[in-house]
Amino acid sequence: PLEFIPNAKIPAVGGHPSNLILLCLDAFGVLPPVSRLTSEQTMYHFLCGYTAKVAGTEQGITKPEATFSPCFGAPFLVWHPTDYAQLLVDRLRKHNANAWLVNTGWTGGAYGVGQRIPLKYTRAIVNAINDGTLSREETDLVPIFGFHVPRACPGVPSSFLMPRNTWEDKNEYDATLKQLAEAFTKFFQKFSDKATDEMKAGGPTLEPIKQIEADSRLL
Repeated sequence: PLEFIPNAKIPAVGGHPSNLILLCLDAFGVLPPVSRLTSEQTMYHFLCGYTAKVAGTEQGITKPEATFSPCFGAPFLVWHPTDYAQLLVDRLRKHNANAWLVNTGWTGGAYGVGQRIPLKYTRAIVNAINDGTLSREETDLVPIFGFHVPRACPGVPSSFLMPRNTWEDKNEYDATLKQLAEAFTKFFQKFSDKATDEMKAGGPTLEPIKQIEADSRLL
């Protein structure tokens, strides 16, 4: 019983979190180390549950391979994934919480070319999310995916936050970003009959994305 544990909080119930972090490992090296998500993007990326398989994780995997697991736990879902996505965003809106996508994968190039995002940077990012620093920071947009990327983060070089800046071959970055976007789009087609227009709006687009000053759609 909890009563026998020193310093246990009784009742063992906490408040609602002020930040939600979706975690991914992008072995293609094109996603930012941190992005602030809109409500539409939160549902879309929760539905996709993106990460990547790399050599050594499974038999037969010799190069990065995008993999998707709805709600980051497809085998355990009882309802349709879109039900969970809507429920998640409803709760975030009710409690005025922010949503973030944190990428712990590669930077400066894909797996085998670039380097793994240093753990100390990921720790600094999570700390800045939790203490509210990043929610106050101005953002820039990543093309195609439309992610809002903070311009600065304590303990992380500013040039590191926009992944295109870390690639030597910018054209290769653009091509790889488009390739990953197409993989997302193809996977999301399985939700086309159930997903709302709001959910669909959170996905990547090949149309030019303009920088906006007022992030009105952010959670």
